[in-house]
This record gives sequence, C-alpha cells and structure tokens, in this order.
Amino acid sequence: MIQSADTRALSTLNAGESCWVAAIELNGLLRRRILDMGMVPGTAVECVRRSPAGDPIAFKVRDSIIALRHDDASNIKVHIANKF
Repeated sequence: MIQSADTRALSTLNAGESCWVAAIELNGLLRRRILDMGMVPGTAVECVRRSPAGDPIAFKVRDSIIALRHDDASNIKVHIANKF
C-alpha cells in the first residue's frame, strides 16, 4: 500500500485534533471490532482525550466515544484534517 507523506498513526493525535481514517492495519477480531464500531477508511475521527500516562486514548467516531490502547491506535493510519 502506498501512503502519502501526510499519513500518520492515529496514536499521534493530540486532544482536539481531527482526522479521517486512511487505513486500518489491524488483523483478526480487533480489526473486525474496529470496523463494526464504524471506524472505516474515510471516517472522521477526533481525539477527545488522552490519559495522563498516554494509554488509553479516547476518540469520537460517528457520535460515539471509544477508547483504544496506544499500540492498537498506532496501527490505524490517518490523514490530518483542518475542518470537516
């Protein structure tokens, strides 16, 4: 898969930053769960909050808040968005 220079890991977002999903590089049951929650390529995502230790991270996806571990979020590639 070819990735553009502006693609980065979801885990690198700071609170308040928005993006859209470019690719999900997870496998198995976790991949299925992420897709079932509506986080598919092209979906808008906002980083709502990071825990003080940085793990987990809360994201707003389709009017729901989900928490992902840093390691799992690092396998989701996103494009940073200025506005939706």
